[in-house]
Amino acid sequence: MGIRLLLIGLSTERIVFRRTVCKLSLNYLGFCQMTTQIFNTDKALGFAMRTTVLLIWKELLHRKGSFFLAASVLTAAVALCVVVTITEDANQRETRRVTRDIGFNLRIIPRGTDMEEFYLSNYSDQTMPESSLDKLARMKNFSYNHLVASLQKRFLIEGHRVLLMGISGEQAPPGKKKPPMIFSVEPGTLHVGFEAARLLGVKKGDAIALGEKTMRVARAMPEMGTVDDIRVIGLLSDVQEVLGLKGQINEIKAIDCLCMTADKNPQGILQEQLQQTLPEARVVMQSSIAEARARQRQTSEKYAAFVLAAVLLVGAVWIGALAVVNVRQRFGEIGLLRSLGYGSQMIGSLVLGRAVLIGLISALLGYFLGTWLALAWGPEIFPVTAKAIRAMPSLLPWALFVTPLLAAVASLIPAAMAVTQDPAEVLRNQ
Repeated sequence: MGIRLLLIGLSTERIVFRRTVCKLSLNYLGFCQMTTQIFNTDKALGFAMRTTVLLIWKELLHRKGSFFLAASVLTAAVALCVVVTITEDANQRETRRVTRDIGFNLRIIPRGTDMEEFYLSNYSDQTMPESSLDKLARMKNFSYNHLVASLQKRFLIEGHRVLLMGISGEQAPPGKKKPPMIFSVEPGTLHVGFEAARLLGVKKGDAIALGEKTMRVARAMPEMGTVDDIRVIGLLSDVQEVLGLKGQINEIKAIDCLCMTADKNPQGILQEQLQQTLPEARVVMQSSIAEARARQRQTSEKYAAFVLAAVLLVGAVWIGALAVVNVRQRFGEIGLLRSLGYGSQMIGSLVLGRAVLIGLISALLGYFLGTWLALAWGPEIFPVTAKAIRAMPSLLPWALFVTPLLAAVASLIPAAMAVTQDPAEVLRNQ
């Protein structure tokens, strides 16, 4: 009985073992079949890709004129975009420098100033501490720059009335240091306006007595056609001494950094910022100068964006038109490929692949051509900020990505035309 049970157990184990082996064998065969299918699929995809690339390349070589025309248009478009991008920074700097040289557009004066007298005499009849300039210069997130303290009064020199003006060195809030707008004045020297120099009969190197203090003429300024022609300008500390107003000023000149047009109320914003630091002062904005500066900067920025958008749009339309012509020329070829069994995916790949290849070649050529043009001609167009013009290697990856994409998008309609052609109808008309 025991031996019989043992034999039955051994038989059962053999059956289970055989079933397990069979399952493993079937799984292994299934795995092999799946691997073979994947390998065959990859091999087929690789063959199809190689065939597509080969057909595209042969078509480009066969229709060299069409290829050259399309590549030339895209290369020119990419080159122009690169030139505009590289020189845009220099353009903005040049615009800021030119508009800055229009002059100060903010006048910070004591709050108690008689405005009627201020506009008649062109200076405040009140004074404020010179330390007010240091307070403004220490402020962070401040929309003022190029801060210059001044003290001016009417003054009699040898029987002639002039505007005696003392100016400080130029200061800037933290992190906003810029090249100075005004000339520097050495201690004990004067810069004499054109009309004042004519009335006093002085020239460079002559001495002028200001009360008990004698000073030397450092420069007789050219005619400006403004009130500056009657000014005699010296260092702030020297003029304070002459006028007996040590440590006092009656104005701080500045430029606003908002670059807003009048409809956005920049003066209100600036006055609010000033109130937090110098409640005893008020700001007077010379709106015509501020408006001209803001509009010029905004126009420059909008123009650059418009040029880039226009170039891309024209390039895309031109590439699309050339792709349509190319597809029409290849109707017979496309009909033959369709009759040989090539599907819509293959036909579409030929059209879009051609556009992508042209885009890659054009992006590479356009980047180097645009960089060369920007570096060669940019400094002559923007002489003041020529040093800001540098090659931008970061543009190359963008060009290699955007240009083929743009060319492919522009070729979608021609690709759809090629895919939807009836091969029988095409071949009948050939």
